[in-house]
Amino acid sequence: MRTIKNNNTLVGKEAMITIKRMGINGEGIGFYKKKIIFVPQAITDEIVIVKITEEKRNYLRGELIRVKEKSPNRVDFPKGVNPAVGGLELAHLNYASQLDFKLDVFRQALEKYSPEGYTQYDLRPTIGSKQEWHYRTKAQYQLGFEKGKVLAGLYQANSHDLVDLPAMPTQSELSQDTVRKIVKLIEELSIFIYNPRNKKPGIKTLAVRNSYATKEVQVTFITSQAHIKGLDKLADKVAKLPNVVSVMQNINDQDTSLVWGKETTLLKGKRTITEKIKDKEFILSPQAFFQLNPPQTEVLYDHALKALDLNEDDVLVDAYSGVGTLGISAADKVKRVYGMEIIKDAVKDANYNVELNNLDNVSYQTGKAEAILPHMVKRGTFFNSLIVDPPRSGLSQDVLQAILKVKPQKFVYISCNASTLAKDLITLTREYKVEFIQSIDMFPQTPKVEAVVKLVKK
Repeated sequence: MRTIKNNNTLVGKEAMITIKRMGINGEGIGFYKKKIIFVPQAITDEIVIVKITEEKRNYLRGELIRVKEKSPNRVDFPKGVNPAVGGLELAHLNYASQLDFKLDVFRQALEKYSPEGYTQYDLRPTIGSKQEWHYRTKAQYQLGFEKGKVLAGLYQANSHDLVDLPAMPTQSELSQDTVRKIVKLIEELSIFIYNPRNKKPGIKTLAVRNSYATKEVQVTFITSQAHIKGLDKLADKVAKLPNVVSVMQNINDQDTSLVWGKETTLLKGKRTITEKIKDKEFILSPQAFFQLNPPQTEVLYDHALKALDLNEDDVLVDAYSGVGTLGISAADKVKRVYGMEIIKDAVKDANYNVELNNLDNVSYQTGKAEAILPHMVKRGTFFNSLIVDPPRSGLSQDVLQAILKVKPQKFVYISCNASTLAKDLITLTREYKVEFIQSIDMFPQTPKVEAVVKLVKK
């Protein structure tokens, strides 16, 4: 193999690698000089030529140079898109193989953490998305300025190099079209883009969310300070774009990795847009969590509620409730729903959504599940059914202990991270057995996968 750099390390050298399997982040995994090597965009059973880009004591990372022997599961990567951006890690793999890979992600996680009885779990084949492309209803693009042009896109993995995205094939065409029109308006009006080097005030990030059901569009400018020259004029023009009904400003004056600041104000139109899941309506403010693939969200919720097997005498706790979508979807089936969420605006939206859907048996409160659940137990609030949909970090020890103390009869865990799920199951399987894990693909072309897990008391 040809050597790029002549030194004592492997970095810069080219190597021929046989890919043995795929890792949980969608990268190909092989071995070189007895070290494991991770190669993005490589597929199981392929023989590839890679350039080694990183060397650690226990592993290597490589950049794919070319495929010497191609997998029959390989497909062409979308044209006009830089593969360095996140969100397309599996776009070179055919969709049926993506679904197989996502089931294997759970197998790998369970083998790593080995919760009780894991070899006997019913791991059901991954349910594919109705839409393989253009499914994301929210775009959140960093802005930059280069050679007189405004860039709107994402950073390359592990860097601050901004990749402009005139097209993003997983993004809804409505949101993507709105982003490009706004970029043109920013250029025409000469609105400043925030520069972290000289701290010149400007727009940092552009967030565009559209409703799948109503086609309403909400635009949020995340800025470095409250007053940005020309922003009012920009808001006026954006509000006249097709489908745009809400123009907001979020102020983030901190130089941190956090995108959103604490203060959000209305510039034009209304504060929220409306989305629908089956026969229920939900209003969404800019920071409220809502699944990015609404048609597949219906599939996820159908399986979650079916697994709970609810009846009119059940009292359900909806932990990590967001804007109340799950609890409200279940409200017609149960006696009572209690929900909790840490984002104040989301709780405000959730309680408004309760009124919007004319429900009198659902309520939401602001706070951490790890604080509220033990308090409910302490004050003797009855509930026999629980659904948790935690962030990628999984359940905290406090929540896990509260669940084991109450031992709700009906319990469903919705997971967006196979590793933290497997880790949490180590604790939960002290009192519960896993009836099944149903993986569901919410994010085609990416390694991300969700699952509905039905747990039954021993």
